[in-house]
Amino acid sequence: MELSKKIFEAGVVGAGGAGFPTHVKAKAKVEFVLANGAECEPLIHKDYEFMLNFADRIVAGMNLMVEETNAKKGYFGLKAKNVKAVEAVTPHLKNTRIEMTQLGDFYPAGDEYELVFEATKRLIPAAGIPLDVGCVVNNVETLYNIKNAEEGIPVTEKFVCVTGAVKKPSTFFAPIGTSFRELLEHVGGATVSDYALFSGGVMMGNFTKDLDEVITKTSAGFILLPKSHYLVKRKDQPEQNWHRIGKSACDQCSYCTEFCPRYLLGYNVQPHKVMRSLGFTKTGAEMWNQMAELCCACGLCTLYACPEDLYPKEACDKSKKEMRAQGVKYVQPHPVKVHPMKEGRRVPLKMLIKKLNLQDYDVHTPFNPKGPVPSVVTISLKQHIGDAALPKVEIGSKVNKGDVIARPAEGKLGSVIHSSIKGMVTQVTDKFIRIKKVD
Repeated sequence: MELSKKIFEAGVVGAGGAGFPTHVKAKAKVEFVLANGAECEPLIHKDYEFMLNFADRIVAGMNLMVEETNAKKGYFGLKAKNVKAVEAVTPHLKNTRIEMTQLGDFYPAGDEYELVFEATKRLIPAAGIPLDVGCVVNNVETLYNIKNAEEGIPVTEKFVCVTGAVKKPSTFFAPIGTSFRELLEHVGGATVSDYALFSGGVMMGNFTKDLDEVITKTSAGFILLPKSHYLVKRKDQPEQNWHRIGKSACDQCSYCTEFCPRYLLGYNVQPHKVMRSLGFTKTGAEMWNQMAELCCACGLCTLYACPEDLYPKEACDKSKKEMRAQGVKYVQPHPVKVHPMKEGRRVPLKMLIKKLNLQDYDVHTPFNPKGPVPSVVTISLKQHIGDAALPKVEIGSKVNKGDVIARPAEGKLGSVIHSSIKGMVTQVTDKFIRIKKVD
């Protein structure tokens, strides 16, 4: 069986957060394969621990992708500050076509547009993808899963980092479908009585108070913060407030644009102009909306650059939804050209952490080889870009860990879904499959 088919059958998708089905990338023919180990979300050290403990299998998976895509070279991107990770990976690069690309400790160094530029000096076309410049980018955990797929091991677990106001910040494997509540119990519980959770990070992740939500193939980090924390207060308000405040208070200082990493790379992302679409003027709203099309949603404009604590990133999110609904596709009118002030406006991660008042939570999250053992898992049928998978089991079906429980429809973009535990199917819907553990 060819590698792309093995990857498909193993249910491998982008583990860094996007969830694009990896078998599609394996079918591409490119010049460069890039490993993304930059990991720049504040407080999350999942990929760092992953590289420390599984460097051999990560590089093995990367070598498989280099061969499968006929790439002439590979670049392994990680931050130079992570010396132990560099030391863990480097020996495995000998006698390969892969070389190290050491990155600065800036946010968002892990943006694939940034990584491709740093490694190859190529600029992805506006609204393009790495493939447009002969590149394929995979997160380090995805590469580990590719190696597993070659050996017939499906994706049933996710490597996650749980930190913040918890008793034992740590990193570990957890069965897909494990609830946030059980993750919290596994790290000893919270150190505060009232808290909220950021799933995926404080910058680009989701804010929730629902501990019954579950991990998926794209989960990464979970940060628990007291309800009194600045970030919780900012996130914990209705969306209409964000736009109402922006409409009344934005003075068009343009700091959001001047610090935008995509703008500094040469893309026409101008959040301060998008803010005008909230209602500053009765004319030009459609034009201002288009300045959001190339936004990568990194959150720097909202949480770092804006001196008035407004929400330009959220305004960009709103604009992109409106343009999609109208079928509008923005085309950048000028070539992509790096801004002359790019280097001088990079945001060091330590400065971002200080700005966000997260210094007290910036701690080590060591790898714990023992993960949670949930009694019930709720496995989503859409953990990836594309269409939801279709159930292949019924209520009462007995399954073993690794058994296929759902598959994408023929010819549709999607991912195969496997049971993450041994158990019995207790519920099947068009959204999820619930399985109860049995011995």
